[in-house]
Amino acid sequence: MDIFQAVIIGIIEGFTEFLPISSTGHMIVASKFLGVAENDLTKAYEVIIQFAAIMAVMLIYREKITFKKIDLWMKLFVAFLPLAVVGFIFKDQIKTLFNVQTVAWMFIVGGVIFLIVEYFYREKETHIKDVEKTSYKQALWIGIAQIFSLVPGTSRAGATIIGGLLVGLDRKASAEFSFLLAIPVMAAVSGYDLLKHYREFADANWVAFLIGFVVAFVVAYATIKLFLAFLQRFTFVAFGVYRIVFGVILLLML
Repeated sequence: MDIFQAVIIGIIEGFTEFLPISSTGHMIVASKFLGVAENDLTKAYEVIIQFAAIMAVMLIYREKITFKKIDLWMKLFVAFLPLAVVGFIFKDQIKTLFNVQTVAWMFIVGGVIFLIVEYFYREKETHIKDVEKTSYKQALWIGIAQIFSLVPGTSRAGATIIGGLLVGLDRKASAEFSFLLAIPVMAAVSGYDLLKHYREFADANWVAFLIGFVVAFVVAYATIKLFLAFLQRFTFVAFGVYRIVFGVILLLML
């Protein structure tokens, strides 16, 4: 992997990880177009840039990462468990789904679901606006929704945001719960991948890796800030439309 490829993939990871448009789906497609081989060295690089994205979230929500917020983190742990259990049990079957055609169809399906949910969404005073007021039951249902993100192209952020909207969180609270839930999820996934691929770091192009890390961190930080500002004025309809258009384009190219 050269520096140009590392920068492009770092930008894609940072921009798509926390938006409801599937970072995995975009990474699969980008790797195909850039000619980046899907090997253990590429996987090692993905670990690096995922850690960069995690650090961006932790910096933005650093005031919530304290023992005073233990109740919030217990709820996040409850939401994390369904994905951890199902992902571990069916990890071999999930690997067979990593192809562009699956990504394309799941982009379309996810986009349609966003449009349907937004169509029936109504602004209500009863919606939870503070992420810390999410109940354990709501957290569990969001975690169950997150299971669908195991299918590439679905989007972890998209699945959790939809789950949040369906159980009574408002748009901003749903997005923030998704951001915070990314910390244990991505830490677990990246940590597991690190243990599997740590030998590949000896052969890595460290200049490319470090540049990619910085790029992914900066882009992820800016994306989260802009996304939260976007939700103050707009809905998720644009993301639904984007997903459908992107998925259709992929199917036509196939």
